[in-house]
Amino acid sequence: MRTLARFVTTSYKAIIIGWIALFITMAIFAVRLPSLLAGDGFRMDAEHEQVMKIASEKFDLPAETMFVVFDKVNDATISSTLAKIEDLGIVSEIVSPLDHEKQYTNDVSYAMLHFEKNGKDMSGVVTEIRDAIGDEKGIVLTGQSAITKDINSASQRDLMKAEAIGLPIAIIILLLAFGSIVASVVPLLVGVATVISAFGVMALVGGQTDLSIFVLNIVPMLGLALSIDFSLLFISRYREERLKSSVLEACETTIRTAGRSVIFSAFCVFIGLGAMFVIRVEIFQNIALGGMIVVGMAVLSSVTLLPSILIVLGDRLNKGRVLKVKENGSDRWRQFANGVIKRPILITIGALILLGIAVVPVKNMDLAIPQIDSLPASYDTRASYELMDDTFGLGDQSNVYIIAERSGGWSDTDGLKAMKELEEDLSSDPLVDGLTTIFTASGVGSPKEWEQAMQIPEMKAQLEPLLASFIKDDQLLIPVTLQARGTSDEAQQWARDWSDQTDWNLLVGGQPKFNQEIFDEIFDNIGLALLIILGSTFIILMIAFRSILIPLKAILMNIVGLSATFGILVYIFQYGHFGLHPGTIALIIPVIVFSLVFGLSMDYEVFLISRMQEEYAKTFDNDHSTVEGLATTSKIITSAALIMIVLTGAFAFTDVMPVKQIGVGIAIAVAIDATIIRLLLVPSLMKLFGKWNWWMPFRKGEYKAGNWH
Repeated sequence: MRTLARFVTTSYKAIIIGWIALFITMAIFAVRLPSLLAGDGFRMDAEHEQVMKIASEKFDLPAETMFVVFDKVNDATISSTLAKIEDLGIVSEIVSPLDHEKQYTNDVSYAMLHFEKNGKDMSGVVTEIRDAIGDEKGIVLTGQSAITKDINSASQRDLMKAEAIGLPIAIIILLLAFGSIVASVVPLLVGVATVISAFGVMALVGGQTDLSIFVLNIVPMLGLALSIDFSLLFISRYREERLKSSVLEACETTIRTAGRSVIFSAFCVFIGLGAMFVIRVEIFQNIALGGMIVVGMAVLSSVTLLPSILIVLGDRLNKGRVLKVKENGSDRWRQFANGVIKRPILITIGALILLGIAVVPVKNMDLAIPQIDSLPASYDTRASYELMDDTFGLGDQSNVYIIAERSGGWSDTDGLKAMKELEEDLSSDPLVDGLTTIFTASGVGSPKEWEQAMQIPEMKAQLEPLLASFIKDDQLLIPVTLQARGTSDEAQQWARDWSDQTDWNLLVGGQPKFNQEIFDEIFDNIGLALLIILGSTFIILMIAFRSILIPLKAILMNIVGLSATFGILVYIFQYGHFGLHPGTIALIIPVIVFSLVFGLSMDYEVFLISRMQEEYAKTFDNDHSTVEGLATTSKIITSAALIMIVLTGAFAFTDVMPVKQIGVGIAIAVAIDATIIRLLLVPSLMKLFGKWNWWMPFRKGEYKAGNWH
């Protein structure tokens, strides 16, 4: 750290010029990021995707289907609307409700638009079709790509709304912390530089890989909060050092102390984010990547750009003073800290009871993959899809696509017999409502009858195209309809069982398989992710503080605090409180909130314990170091936590439900961590464990008179 501190203080002008150049360059790329985002991120390279690719490329099933929903629209308008869409030349097939009575009622009907390909370019397709439809009342385009496009638009709007709410309040908190306008604006400048630079890097990455639309909210949420938090900690320490040394010396000392804390904190956040890479679902990979990029930029800006700005500003940092702020820890916090360590057992028991009550609802947590309910109810795309679903009962059943492979093919006598046996096995399953094979589609009842029919030239001419549509090389396609929603546990278990059975060489695709793979991937790998987070955090904190008990306590307290957070989320979102309708918790929430907050909370742990460690190294008095550490950092930790709560909690006022749940979850977790845990449990447990807080096996030196020397 000494080398870094010396480099920054001697090259601060070049550093500022470099950051200006980087900011301008990355801003050019950053404006392209929204157009590069595609899909909700619930995608993984597994059996479902393999089946759907085979079905699309070999068996001509559409790669994607969208719907045009007609509500109280006459037949002539339906016909003319579909003609306009057909004239665009971008739809491979249109299935009109005028030709299929199952898609038609007197009031509501829908057309299916089939496409040969999907991907990022589908956003432009959606725009073209919507332009062709125009503002015709009662006609709405919906389906996956239309929903994705609208979620992207909602996410951009939500980001602006959250910033409009969060940033002014953050400025007020910074004013209360620093007392001057200049000191309050500097963290915002660093935060903006961090987020824009991270967006630019993400845009470059987005040209090489698919990115989820949710990174548009999560990256700035995390980047702004962390950058401002780091800046708050850094500037507070700098102003403390400036009272007794020159600007350059104060910056050097701050980089060596607060800068060290920032880097250790960032390592903990990195670990939480990096652990998500073991879950092979695109959204976790995207958030891990985006989060690590923005955290890296936050650290870089905090230890290079921020001190360079402080050197340039000098004492002008205190310009525009509007409040008189004490530079040192206040007597009130010192009194509070003394009060806590006088009643450690009572406070510990009380805090644990309070957290335990909050944990109770966790047992009822209902996790689900975000569907159309991610989109705000005000969007016509969602309303029309739900109208179509309710009217025609599309969600009561689910479709599964089975690819069966047999060496030697399926067209000979043995292959036909095997096909019939497979058909009978599937049909006998109580969850199967129907399936389609060459036998069911042709009305030919058995392999023997099929072979006889193929001997008749007229029948052969009719049956060969049917055979070709279900059999390609050694592969057989069997569409199956289940009497269960694709999101249900029964449908997922069905997909799991038929994928695992050994009598047939089968691949299973469709919504039940998609959901099953996502759930299994998360639950199969969450243990490894937790082991990485907990193990690595323990090692880092053990090295940082040269203690066994401190990292162990930090981990246990974080687990308790996060469990309480999830309980409160269930109470708010699942039970339906504070004006919300009862719903489910997005499947990604526990993983993302745990991974992010576990690292973020270590920010406060590192800062608090670092100051206690500094005092303990001087006095070897555990009670004194606990009180002084809490007294000198409580105001900063509280201010930093408030900023984090405001910037993430502002997303509570947004409309995209998974983003709302993530923002609220992080805000609640930080609030619990910065109050009940940091201000009550940490000092209480420090008092209870006494000198053993600083015990480390094989430590050099000896223990004398109650102290380690």
